[in-house]
Amino acid sequence: MKGSIEHIGPRLKEIRQSADLSLREVARQLDVSPSFVSQIENGKSQPSIATLYGFATLLGVPLDALFESTWNRRAATSSKSSPEIFNRDQIGHPHPVWDDSQARISTVSPGNRSLITTESGVQWERLAATTEKTVYFMEIVYEPGTESLEAGSLATHHGYEYAYALEGEVEVVIGDLMLTLSKNHSIGFDSSIPHKFRNTGTVTFRGIWFVHWCDGPRDWKLVK
Repeated sequence: MKGSIEHIGPRLKEIRQSADLSLREVARQLDVSPSFVSQIENGKSQPSIATLYGFATLLGVPLDALFESTWNRRAATSSKSSPEIFNRDQIGHPHPVWDDSQARISTVSPGNRSLITTESGVQWERLAATTEKTVYFMEIVYEPGTESLEAGSLATHHGYEYAYALEGEVEVVIGDLMLTLSKNHSIGFDSSIPHKFRNTGTVTFRGIWFVHWCDGPRDWKLVK
């Protein structure tokens, strides 16, 4: 591991502040005292590797980043994002496409989220990198003219899907229903009902998604 232990305190403080996390919040999430975190940041205490791993996981950076004499936020976090473009006809869920980051406690800062894009241009951005494999917490972006599946196709899988619109609007097809999900509105539905989303407007849509696959994501099916 390159770098020196003398840089841990300043790097930890710099990365914590860049992630917009208070010292008290970091202490709370790691179940330690604020004074303990403060002592580490001020170089008055030397943490164990296990403790450092906890900090790195919480802050969403490689462990080596805490030892660097200088820290480049873009370089440290860019490896966490994935430029992967995938075909929804072949891969119905994000688990095999996300990067391999996972932890029991996950705080993901902006610019440090695993991002995947479908062939149609829809973006899925992971908001928490936990070890859970049947629940997905994501921000999804539909640019104007994009849709979750090719024209004429619907998807189905076991479990439930929940969405909250941050901005813009999308057309939602669930079985025989056609609905509109617009800013500040939310929706939840049984995902075994064939469904799809599409942005038919001229404004980018952004929303928060929480998807639960009861029997695991492998049961995703495309319905023509």
